[in-house]
Amino acid sequence: MTVTHEQYQALLEARVFEPAALTQALQNRARRTPQGSDGRLLLLAADHTARGKIALGDDPVAMADRHTLLDHLVRALAVPHVDGVLGSADVLEELAWLGALDNKVAVGTMNRGGIIGAQWELDDRVTSYDVDHIESMGLDGGKTLLRIDHSDPAVARTIESVASITTALADRSLLSMIEPLPYTKDPHGGAVLDTSADALIKVVAIASGLGSSSAFTWLKVPASDRMAEVAGATSLPILMLGGDPSKGVDAIFDRWEAGMREPNVRGLLAGRTLLYPADGDVESATRRAADLVRPAQ
Repeated sequence: MTVTHEQYQALLEARVFEPAALTQALQNRARRTPQGSDGRLLLLAADHTARGKIALGDDPVAMADRHTLLDHLVRALAVPHVDGVLGSADVLEELAWLGALDNKVAVGTMNRGGIIGAQWELDDRVTSYDVDHIESMGLDGGKTLLRIDHSDPAVARTIESVASITTALADRSLLSMIEPLPYTKDPHGGAVLDTSADALIKVVAIASGLGSSSAFTWLKVPASDRMAEVAGATSLPILMLGGDPSKGVDAIFDRWEAGMREPNVRGLLAGRTLLYPADGDVESATRRAADLVRPAQ
């Protein structure tokens, strides 16, 4: 399956002359139980553009082209045992209009205000879906980003916001997908991911306690060489994220394979690794991930 030039041009025309068709396609799509029968999930992450994350390797605009993104998403969603996608409203509506989201899990991204490279980057305001529209658009849940740096006062507001969102989603029996990440500051004050396992374990513990209910909370976390300890810091279901594939993906897949041995690690929520592999073979990368989530199926 691909998104042809003609289909993309028709989408552009629909945005002008039939804008309601996009929201109607999302609201009226055939739905499924989010966790499925086996409690495992392989979701595609496609919310990077809403935060200005369009660079890959040395190319600052590698992931900017929308036709390419949609094509890669449609191709990956067609691979057997791919459960769905995480995206902002523009991406999810376009995929639904293209007919790619029937019987797929659709998770709406929420706080995209922490624009890459901005001085306020860790003040992650809600600029995409809010809770009411996660529900009214027929989505299966919402995803929040929680980056914790002990030196940035803006993080306190983000923690409070993520906790409030988690409560509101749980009240509606909708998934709250939290992505907790430890951060530090570089000498110029820029936000930098802290890759230490100890820091990751700590933020996983923090994220697990947010909100007035954790009944519908799942976590999205990096795969770690100490995944047993990371997963052991919570009883919540975990989906592992990927990374930049421009320098090879074997190490990412090795960590994923090891992480899947932990009982509460339930699958993957990956974007660049599957959608922008170095060799361009989206289907092969996605099938490889599917085989890790559901071996011998």
